Amino acid sequence: MIERWALVSGLCGDLDLYERIQSDLKKQRGIAHLFVLGDMIGPDRNCDALLTRLRQPKRGDLQPNCIYGWWEEQLLVAYGYRGEPAQSTQNRTTSIQELRKAVDPAHVSWLASLQFGFIELDCGLIHGSSADVGDPLQETTSPLILLDRLTRLDVNRLFTARSGQQFRVQLTGGQIQSKVKDPTSEQQREQAVPKRSVIGIGSGANYTLYDPASDRVEFLSVAEKSRLSNLGFG
Repeated sequence: MIERWALVSGLCGDLDLYERIQSDLKKQRGIAHLFVLGDMIGPDRNCDALLTRLRQPKRGDLQPNCIYGWWEEQLLVAYGYRGEPAQSTQNRTTSIQELRKAVDPAHVSWLASLQFGFIELDCGLIHGSSADVGDPLQETTSPLILLDRLTRLDVNRLFTARSGQQFRVQLTGGQIQSKVKDPTSEQQREQAVPKRSVIGIGSGANYTLYDPASDRVEFLSVAEKSRLSNLGFG
C-alpha cells in the first residue's frame, strides 16, 4: 500500500491557500501524512483563522503535523519564549510589530510547544537545517555544508523549506577506509557511505510529495502540473 507524505511550508496565514492544498491532496493517491514545515504565520495578513484550522482540523482534512519556522521563532522571541532578539532595524521592528498584530496571543503557547523538526525513518524534516531554523539551504549550497547538515541529524535525506525553492541535491556515496593497528598486526577496513540527499520542498503554493518506499520525490503546485524529480538511490 502506498503511504506518501505531503510537505508544505510558507502558508503565512493564508487559509484559502491551505484549503486549496488540502483539496489538491485529496486528488492524489496514497497520501498518508501531511507535514507543515513552519512559516505558518507572517506579518502580511491575519493568521488566526489558519492557526485555528491547523489546531482543529475539519472533517476530511489530512491531519497536519506542524513544526515551527523562522517567522514563528521571531514571534516567540518577541514574546520571550526564545533567546535574545536579533539586532533591531527599523524594517525588522516594523515586521515584528505587524507579526504580533497578525497572531492572537491565544495561539502563542501552542506555537511555543511545536518541535524544531521531525525524524521519520531515515529522513529529517526541518524548516531551515539542523544548524539553524533560518539556514536557507539551496541547490547551490556547498556539498560539504549539505553533508554537515545531514550528519548532524544522522539521516540520509533532509527535507528543508527555508529557501522556498524546490530542488533535490544528491550526494554520491562512497567508502571510508581505515587502518587498525595492534601489537601483532594491522587491519584495513572499509565502510560504505550511503548516498544522501537534501530536498527543498518549496513554499506557499509549491509543495512536495514523497514516497519513502520508492524514494520518489514529486514537486507540485496548486496552480501547475507536477514535476517529477529523479528516482531513488538505486
